[in-house]
Order: sequence, then structure tokens, then C-alpha cells
Amino acid sequence: MASTLESHKEKILVVDDEASIRRILETRLSMIGYEVVTAADGEEAIEMFRQEVPDLVVLDVMMPKLDGYGVCQELRKESDVPIIMLTALSDVADRITGLELGADDYVVKPFSPKELEARIRSVLRRFERNGSSGIPSSGVIHINNIKIDTNKRQVYKGDERIRLTGMEFSLLELLVGKSGDPFSRADILQEVWGYTPERHVDTRVVDVHISRLRAKLEEDPSNPELILTARGTGYLFQRILEPGEEA
Repeated sequence: MASTLESHKEKILVVDDEASIRRILETRLSMIGYEVVTAADGEEAIEMFRQEVPDLVVLDVMMPKLDGYGVCQELRKESDVPIIMLTALSDVADRITGLELGADDYVVKPFSPKELEARIRSVLRRFERNGSSGIPSSGVIHINNIKIDTNKRQVYKGDERIRLTGMEFSLLELLVGKSGDPFSRADILQEVWGYTPERHVDTRVVDVHISRLRAKLEEDPSNPELILTARGTGYLFQRILEPGEEA
């Protein structure tokens, strides 16, 4: 029985050039049931990622050989694995850079291990949740030339498969599930990321993910027709009409 449980552990790759942080996170995450592998620099991170195929990556920004931004870019070329970045950078723009490159969330150093553990659970849990209530039982939605399959968590634009990260898909699923209804940034952050914003900058996570979705799905991201801005509120997906329903 023990070997069966062991084989189903979710695997986390922790990448940080500080040995003390690697040890602390390896110990704590192992204690709460994850399998943990580590890397000390960017080049080793990519090698370990391909070798171990983790379920989630905790990735430091400032590292030798290849920084976290470079690692994030490389991983996004081949995988939509969840990535949480660790950053000691005080400049908000630098934190946003990681999100724009494809990270799902970030935690600022010095951080509470409990906070990071909560973020990890939240991100991984998104892959276990069922679709939103407004999505048809088939799990498939067609709008314009976009096909969204919530069962397979796949999106097509025409015949082309559009690669979305897990959090991008979860955000899209939330908006589509209640199309036509606006969500505030705080509500989106709570529903998708699982935490309440403590600072205004936290909601930038939502803005960057919306921007990434628009870049992938809209014909003209600067003039979106699918994912709309609800002025003074947040965002909404254009209302999806039921068969036979008139606009």
C-alpha cells in the first residue's frame, strides 16, 4: 500500500541558489505529502525538469548561469506546468515580468513557508476542480472560431490548438461559466488563485493573465471582443447566447 501512495505523490521542483531555502522547502513540502526535487541554478533546473517531469515548479528569480526569467521562458516553450516565482526584487515591474513570461503566481522574499504552501495547494487544486456552473454538460463551448473544451482543458482557435497554462485556463473557465457577468479583480483572485488581495499590486496578477489570454485568443488583443473590460469593476466574457436565443 505504501508504494501505491508514494507513486501518486505530486512532485515539486524547487529551484533556488540558496541552499538554506532549498533545505527548508524540501523538508516542509515533504512533510505535507509532496515529493520534492531541487536545483541550484537555472541550467540545472531545466535539466531536472526534463528528467523529473514535476507537477509544479517553485522558481527563484535571481540565480547564476540562467536566471528565473530565462528558465520560465524555456519551460513555457515545452510545458504548461504551474510555475510560482520567488522574488526578492522590490520593483513591481520586475515581478510583473515573470507573470508576462508565463509564471502563474509569485511570492516575494522574505516569505512565510506557510504562505508558499497555501499558494502551491491553490494552484494544484485548480486542476482538480470541475467546470463552472454555466458551462454545458458536454463541457464544450463554441464562440466565433474559438472552441473551449473544459473536460480536456483544451482551447482551439479554428483548427489550431492554443496552449494555455493551467491558471490561464482556469481564469477563462471562470469567466465563460458566467458569461456576461462582470467579475472584480479581487473576486477573480479569490476564485482562481485562492487568496484575497492584501495589496493593490496583488491584482496585477489578474491583469497580466487577462492580457496573456487576450493575446492568445483575440483577433485584435488591443480591441478585444471576447474578454471585455467592465469599466470600474474588472472583466467579463462576452455573453454566450443559448441556441435559438437572440442577442
